[in-house]
Amino acid sequence: MTDKIRIGDKWYVSAHAARTEDDPHVLKHDEAFVLLDRYGDIQALGAGEQGLYREDTRYLSHLELLIDGVRPMFLGSAVKEDNSLLIVELMNPDLPRNAVPKGTLHLFRAKLLWENTCYEHLRITNHGDERARLRITLNFDADFVDLFEVRGMERTGRGERAPTTCSADEATLGYRGLDGRTRRTRIRFEPQPVALSENHADFDLEVDPKEEEHLYITFSCEQEVAEDAVAAAPSQLETTTQPAPSGLLHYDIAFRNNDSARRNAISTACHIETSNPLVNLWLKRSVSDLAMLTTELPTGPYPYAGVPWYSTTFGRDGILTAREYLWVDPALARGVIRFLAETQATAEDPERDAEPGKILHEARKCEMANTREIPFGLYYGTVDATPLFVGLVGAYYRRTGDLELVRQVWPNVLLALEWIDRYGDRDGDGFVEYARRSKDGLVQQGWKDSNDSVFHADGRMAEPPIALCEVQAYVYEAKLFAAELASQLGEHERAAQLREQAETLKREFQAKFWCEEIGAYALALDGHKQPCRAASSNTGHALWTGIAAPEHARRMAQRLLHPDFYSGWGVRTIAGGQARYNPMSYHNGSIWPHDNALIAAGMARYGYTQEALRVLSGLFDASLYFGQHRLPELFCGFPRRPSEGPTLYPVACSPQAWAAAAVFGMVQAGLGLDVCCDPPEVTLRAPRLPAFIDWVKIRNLSMGPNTVDLLLQRYDQNVGIEVMRKSGEMAVRVVI
Repeated sequence: MTDKIRIGDKWYVSAHAARTEDDPHVLKHDEAFVLLDRYGDIQALGAGEQGLYREDTRYLSHLELLIDGVRPMFLGSAVKEDNSLLIVELMNPDLPRNAVPKGTLHLFRAKLLWENTCYEHLRITNHGDERARLRITLNFDADFVDLFEVRGMERTGRGERAPTTCSADEATLGYRGLDGRTRRTRIRFEPQPVALSENHADFDLEVDPKEEEHLYITFSCEQEVAEDAVAAAPSQLETTTQPAPSGLLHYDIAFRNNDSARRNAISTACHIETSNPLVNLWLKRSVSDLAMLTTELPTGPYPYAGVPWYSTTFGRDGILTAREYLWVDPALARGVIRFLAETQATAEDPERDAEPGKILHEARKCEMANTREIPFGLYYGTVDATPLFVGLVGAYYRRTGDLELVRQVWPNVLLALEWIDRYGDRDGDGFVEYARRSKDGLVQQGWKDSNDSVFHADGRMAEPPIALCEVQAYVYEAKLFAAELASQLGEHERAAQLREQAETLKREFQAKFWCEEIGAYALALDGHKQPCRAASSNTGHALWTGIAAPEHARRMAQRLLHPDFYSGWGVRTIAGGQARYNPMSYHNGSIWPHDNALIAAGMARYGYTQEALRVLSGLFDASLYFGQHRLPELFCGFPRRPSEGPTLYPVACSPQAWAAAAVFGMVQAGLGLDVCCDPPEVTLRAPRLPAFIDWVKIRNLSMGPNTVDLLLQRYDQNVGIEVMRKSGEMAVRVVI
C-alpha cells in the first residue's frame, strides 16, 4: 500500500478533519465506485472523500436531494447483501408552503453502479388523503479532483474546468486535465425538470392520494483522450465512454445486468455454510465484497485492493487475496496470474523502481499518474510481489492441475526467479533486499510500507538495503513451488537446483534471523546485516511458508498469542512495549485481518491448530462490531475490554479485498484443508472447529469435473467428516 503514518511522508493519507460520514455506503463496479452518506447524498463539507469516482478521479463531488427546499427526514438505508443496490428510505418533514404534514410522503431512493454510470430511481408515494404538491430539487457539482488530492496532496497546478452546458433534460460538467484528457459528468433526467441550471434541477410534482411519481437520473463518467495524451502515456489503457441512457427501461436493464454479473462472479465458487448464523453473515459479506471489488480485465478477474484509496490493481494485494480464496475459487488466482504476467517489468526504469522480471506494485490511470506527478502509473516498488507471484503460480497449479496456464507463464516465472537472484540479492549474500531507486518511490517496500515500519529494538530506523523476514520466507516458498513446476515441465536439473537453493536459504535464515531474546525471527536485517530485534507479526509469515524451524515454530505460536501481541481481537503488527509501538498506527501496533489469516495458516501448518482457532475467534468477535459484518483493512490494536468493541482506524479502506478473503484462509487453517490435483484429492489434517461453530457444510468443492460436498461436525476432541455427495474421481482423506 502507498498509505503512510508520518506527516512528513508525501504518500500519507491525510486525516486533518473528521469524516463527514463515519461509515459511508459503498458501491463499486469495474473502474468506478461511489461513496454516499446515509441519505444517498454526497456531502461537500470539508475535505471528505465522498463522491462518484472513475479511475481515481472524482466525477461527482456534491449531490443533495431536497423537498420544498429542505432535507427529507431519514428513515433508513442499507446496501443489499450482494452489494448490488443501495436502498434509502426518507419521508417529508412538515411542508408549510403546500400544507403537507410530516410523514405524508415516502421517498424511496435506489442507486446502482454499472459501466461507469450511477443510476438512481426516486419514487415518491403519497400516503395521505389529499393531493400533495411539492418541489423536488437535486443540487449537484463535480470538482474532478484526483484521488491523491483527496488523500491530502497539494498540486502546483490543475487543468481547466469547462463551462457547464444544459439542455432540457441534461447537464454536462466538464474538465480538461493537464494530461490532455477531457473528463465529463453527464447528468440526465427523466422526466425533464421544470428548471435546470449548472448546479441544480427542480421538479414540480403533484401526487394524488395513494399514488406514486417516479424520477430517473443517471450520472455518467465519460472520458475522451486526445492523441497527444495517448502518446504521452502509451502504457495506459485508453477508453472513450459513451453517455448512458436514462429512464425506467435503462435503469431496469442496468439493474438486471448488474445482478447477473454478481451472480456469475460467485457461480464457480464453492459454498460454505455453518451452524452459526453470525458466521454465515460474515462469510456472505466477504463473498459479496470480493465480487464487488473484482474487476473483469482483458486478462480475467482481478480483485481491486480496496475502497476508496486503493481501487485499482495492486500486485501484492491481488496475490494474497487470491491465495486466501484459492481453495474456494481458483478462477480469481488465474486472473491475477495472467494480469501480473502481462505487466511484469522487462527493463530497468529507476523512476518506477522497475527491473526486468519484477512484478507490479500498483497501476493508476488518474491525471496525476498520467502527468508523472506521482510515480504510480505503472510502479514496481515492492520487494515481495515477485516471489509471491511465483508462489501463487505454484499454489494455483497444485489446486487445479492447469498445466496449460503454467506453460504460458513459465517464461514469466523464470524472469521472476532471475530477478530474485540478480536484482533482489545484489550483494550475493543469499537474502533478498530492497532500497528504493525512485526519488518519489516508497521508502519501505514490504507489505508494511510506512516510512517508520522497519526499526531496531531501540527505535532507530533500519538503513537500506533491508532484508525483511517475511520476504525470505516468500522466496523459500517460491523456489520450492518453482521446483515442482520445473519437474512437471521436465526440467529436472533446474528443479534440483531450486530445491537446493531453498534448503540453503532455510539454513541461513535460521542462523541470521532467529532472535532468542524475543522468541521470534528478527523483523529484518539492515544494510549492515544487523538484525532488527523488534517483535513483529512478520515473523508469523515464516510459519505460513514453512521456512521456520519446528523448534522455533513452537516458540512463535506461543509468542504471537502473548498479551503484548494478541489484543483479544487479533495479533498486532508490533507487540506492545516495542520502541515504536502505537495501537493507533498504520503498521506499528494495529491489527490487519489478512496478516492474521496468514499467521493462523502458519500456526496450523506446524500443528498448532488450537492457536490458529484463537486467531479466528478474535476476528469473528471483531466482525460482530463492524457495519455489515465487514472487516476493514485494519483496526486499532487496543486491548480488548469488556462490553466494548474494537476501535476503528479512521482512514482504513472498507471494503478491502485481502481483509474480505481472510475468513476463508482462517477456516481453511482450522480444517487443515488442502485440495490437490495429483491425484484429485481433498485432505483434512487434524481438522478442528471453534466452539462457536457446531458444523460446517462445504458444497461444490470442485476440481475440473470432480466435485464433493462435505459435512464437518464438531465433537469434543475432533471433527467428524461426512461425504454428502461426490462426483468424478475426487477422493477425501482425513489425517489425524
